[in-house]
Amino acid sequence: MEYRNAMNPPAPRSTARRTPLVLAVLTLIAIAAFAAVSRLVTRLKANEKQIGWHSFEAGVAEVQSGRPERALDDFRAALSYDRDNPQYQLSLARALRDTGRLNEAEAYLLHLWEASPQDSTINLALARLAVRRQSVEEALRYYHNAIYGAWPTDADKNRRQTRFELIEFLLKQNAKPQAQAELMALAQVLPPDSAQHLTVADLMRQTQDYQGALGQYQIVLKLDHANLSALAGAGDCAFQLGQYRTAEKYLQQALAIQPGNTPVRAQLQTANLILQSDPFLRHISDAERNRRISVAFAHAGERLQSCAQSRNIDLPAKPASESSAQSSGGNDLQSLWVRWQAARPRVRRLNSPTNADLPDTLMDLVQEIEQQTAQRCGEPSGLDLALLLGARGRETADQ
Repeated sequence: MEYRNAMNPPAPRSTARRTPLVLAVLTLIAIAAFAAVSRLVTRLKANEKQIGWHSFEAGVAEVQSGRPERALDDFRAALSYDRDNPQYQLSLARALRDTGRLNEAEAYLLHLWEASPQDSTINLALARLAVRRQSVEEALRYYHNAIYGAWPTDADKNRRQTRFELIEFLLKQNAKPQAQAELMALAQVLPPDSAQHLTVADLMRQTQDYQGALGQYQIVLKLDHANLSALAGAGDCAFQLGQYRTAEKYLQQALAIQPGNTPVRAQLQTANLILQSDPFLRHISDAERNRRISVAFAHAGERLQSCAQSRNIDLPAKPASESSAQSSGGNDLQSLWVRWQAARPRVRRLNSPTNADLPDTLMDLVQEIEQQTAQRCGEPSGLDLALLLGARGRETADQ
């Protein structure tokens, strides 16, 4: 027993006490080493991000200088250091799009869109890609996504600007019905800003939505009553709508501001002629109505003769009977001449109370003559133009 104890002496107390201390020291060293490595990794990643940011800034500078081709390498370098950065991906996609690499651009943009389908910036980039491809359907889809999506700042302003951009594209594609719909939506959300309402009015007039454009010009004039562009535009829209009294008012005001405006002066002269020659205005007397019909009828006959002569068309010299003229019924120059000659004696019976339909009958013939001669001999001028346009706006001329 004593021998065994002598052969296996107990461990010294000092060694037993040092073991936990050693373990603790080793643990602290391991922790410090791990922290140092983590710090180095973090610093390395930070350095890589910094390098990536500098590359990104260089690419942005190239784009701003109008050199998107040279920006591609910078954006790709930035992504190599920060592969998942959506800002770098979006910038690279835009540069690819602007340099004609549409399929590559689409791949990046769709990847971003799948992650953030409501992001207006991404949808706007996709819309502009669709514009490059001249795809109206896709452009409408992504522009609408951008308009109604989430904007990081100035949402209302960005939505209006985006819709303006969509409208410009639709007009270039001659998609007037779609452009009209977008303009109607845009008009509802405009601030009380005369410049923006004037732009919408001009675009509406370009789509031939004259009623909508007139309303927008009138809003401009409430905000800026002496706006020359709005006065001239309102006058033209009212003229196109056959509202010649309203056109006269706006065109007179525009000409008072700019007396040398030749197109406005010519349009005002035509509007005045229409109002002076229209026999169906409500405020004129029966005698004045009959005088205007007589003048219009005689002038239409002169226009018919002049047109036929310029086309080397022989008109019948002998007046036909009223029954034979009605049976001819055509609207070629010779048939119209036969009908005009047959109706000529009836002009003297305008005062008769038994001929209530005669004014309409005679003016319908005048309208047919002016329409046919315009087709055969070119756009008329002066009183002929006034008679042609006045007939088109018979119900609205005095508005």
